[in-house]
Amino acid sequence: MAEARKVIITCAVTGAIHTPSMSPHLPVTAAEIIEASVAAANAGAAILHLHARDPEDGRPSQDPAHFRPFLPAIRDATDAVINITTGGSPHMTVEERMRPAMVFEPEVASLNMGSMNFGLFPMLQRFTQLRHDWERQHLENSRDLVFKNTYQDIEAILANGYRNGTRFEFECYDTSHLYNLAHFAQRGLVQGRPFIQTVFGILGGIGPEAEDLMHMRRTADRLFGTQYEWSVLGAGRNQMPLAAIGLATGSHVRVGLEDSLWIGPGQLAVSNAEQVARIRRIAEALNLQIATPAEARAMLGLKGADKVAF
Repeated sequence: MAEARKVIITCAVTGAIHTPSMSPHLPVTAAEIIEASVAAANAGAAILHLHARDPEDGRPSQDPAHFRPFLPAIRDATDAVINITTGGSPHMTVEERMRPAMVFEPEVASLNMGSMNFGLFPMLQRFTQLRHDWERQHLENSRDLVFKNTYQDIEAILANGYRNGTRFEFECYDTSHLYNLAHFAQRGLVQGRPFIQTVFGILGGIGPEAEDLMHMRRTADRLFGTQYEWSVLGAGRNQMPLAAIGLATGSHVRVGLEDSLWIGPGQLAVSNAEQVARIRRIAEALNLQIATPAEARAMLGLKGADKVAF
């Protein structure tokens, strides 16, 4: 009998898209991020994708001083792979966004594979009561925002990350981003099997329909054959439906409160772990096996938790 396919669950714990006013369950402080991360790992997440926030007001931060209080604690409490963002927030410079991954030299860092419009302003129609002035500005300013990820930016992040032994979660929000990744791979600037995170449902990127998902899969297959690891991320209410379709058609999955605050229609998720547990049940119902952190490291060719700088 053939062995069941192994599925990597990534959990994106806090992120920079949602604001603290949108959910009381969004981790903000270092203690909250530690608690949420450990619970998500215990629920089955092999990879923890981490951002930081200013604990005073919940503003997204790429200051390494805001990462330092939680990274060692999560490393010591779990065996999960720690993935540090280089995306940060669309409002930050590339230099700001790179700092934590350069300082802490994680096993994995995220890398956005192209410049794009990144529309967060529709959230203002759903969330009208915001506690901090920066939250409304953060959302409203995305009407006139290009999330900058030029070829020069991407090349710099690749070079600096690989110098530290860091591999990448390549975040692809549209088919053009897959072609950008293929460009870098053809130039020999991508090491190992790419870990491609296809992202659906962000205004400015590809849509959240099942056909959009399959179009991205077909494009990746055409460009990379079988020499890549594929994962699916659905934003907002699309998280679970698209993850389920992805699981049924060969993908790994990413869930977490960075990408969606919800667990059901009109129902806020009470934790990252709740979302991990939900997608784990779906995967196991499909007779898939949940990859351990050790298995995820083997699949992605990672350097190991003992070689990070935190």
